[in-house]
Amino acid sequence: MDKLVTLISGASRGIGRAVATRLSHENHFVVLIARNAEEISELEFEIDEAGGKAQSFAIDITQPEQVQSTVDQVIKDFGRVNCLINNAGVGIFKSADQFSTDDWDQVMDVNVKGSFLLTKAVLPSMKAAGAGHIVGIASDVSKRTFANGSLYCASKYAQHAFFEALRREVRSLGIKVSVIYPGLVDTYFHDGEPGQEHRSGYLQPRDIADAVSYILQAPKHVLIDELMLHPMCQEW
Repeated sequence: MDKLVTLISGASRGIGRAVATRLSHENHFVVLIARNAEEISELEFEIDEAGGKAQSFAIDITQPEQVQSTVDQVIKDFGRVNCLINNAGVGIFKSADQFSTDDWDQVMDVNVKGSFLLTKAVLPSMKAAGAGHIVGIASDVSKRTFANGSLYCASKYAQHAFFEALRREVRSLGIKVSVIYPGLVDTYFHDGEPGQEHRSGYLQPRDIADAVSYILQAPKHVLIDELMLHPMCQEW
């Protein structure tokens, strides 16, 4: 059975790294996308050493030319893109009047524009194949808000709306669109290193990787639209 060619953004650490590692053991050729060339090169080596297959591209997903040339190269090499995991994300948190326009552009560009550009680049190949799976790693704040999170929440609401509308647009073409909405996850996204004692009850990156694996292994006739995940220590 041919391996599924799966692109994963934000693959250098945290959730993206866990997803890439998990899928590399499940018949996926994982294409690792992140800005940090050293970290994704190390992950590519680790996956290959463990018997998987990986290829890494150090690019900025907010730049259309870089995204398109990467996807074009993958399609040239493999003839297809089976799955896209839109995982890359950033957050800046402060009161609304303290945000700069640069803050706004950075968060919206990575979280929203990056998802759009990667999705736009893979869609023609998926439409031609009449199949494909696009997964968005959004956030539980795609559906709720919190103080000092207006910018991040706005970006995640936008992601939610984009993927929900896209699902309606492409399902009749045989393309699936699924979104995962995690709560608190112990990654570098929060201040400081993962593994701090006060985060002991948080979700782990592997929990999100499990969810991605579950979604992608659903039978052809089954579409898992959404999965919301929270640690028991977090009130919804």
